[in-house]
Amino acid sequence: MRIIAGEFGGRRLALPRDARVRPTADRVREAWMSILADALPGARVLDLFAGSGALGLEALSRGAAAAEFVELNPASLRALEANIAALAVGGRARVHRGDALRFAERLGPAAYDVAFADPPYNRDDAARLVALFRRTPFARILSVEHRGGERLDGDSTRRYGDTALTFCHAP
Repeated sequence: MRIIAGEFGGRRLALPRDARVRPTADRVREAWMSILADALPGARVLDLFAGSGALGLEALSRGAAAAEFVELNPASLRALEANIAALAVGGRARVHRGDALRFAERLGPAAYDVAFADPPYNRDDAARLVALFRRTPFARILSVEHRGGERLDGDSTRRYGDTALTFCHAP
């Protein structure tokens, strides 16, 4: 996997050594970032269920001011820390070890500009996160990757094969 565009375009990212981890495909990530392109420059970004950190690091590459990452899996945390070090963005990145839903539950309104989430497909975390956002919009924009057949209470959804991206906007 690599950073697609921006300051770090073309740089390779370390992936977690864990078969349960499902990295976002480059074409989906490219479309995702294109959709959010106007919101990224200078943004405070949150990457929930961060894995390798590809989404938050791509946002930093495209001009986000800062990114915070939330991840629980030890293998993913090792890859994430390695990627932050390799790109020398430690001053603009902060890692939180913990459960992404619990982290989001503690956030107040407008804590971030843009929030990304790529939860596991085999649980209902995507729907739970959107419901949480509807109660407390912790970012101006929440974007969630999920199974293509799953319907979420979002403002818009884009499908890419068996993957979908749902976007929710704060009122």
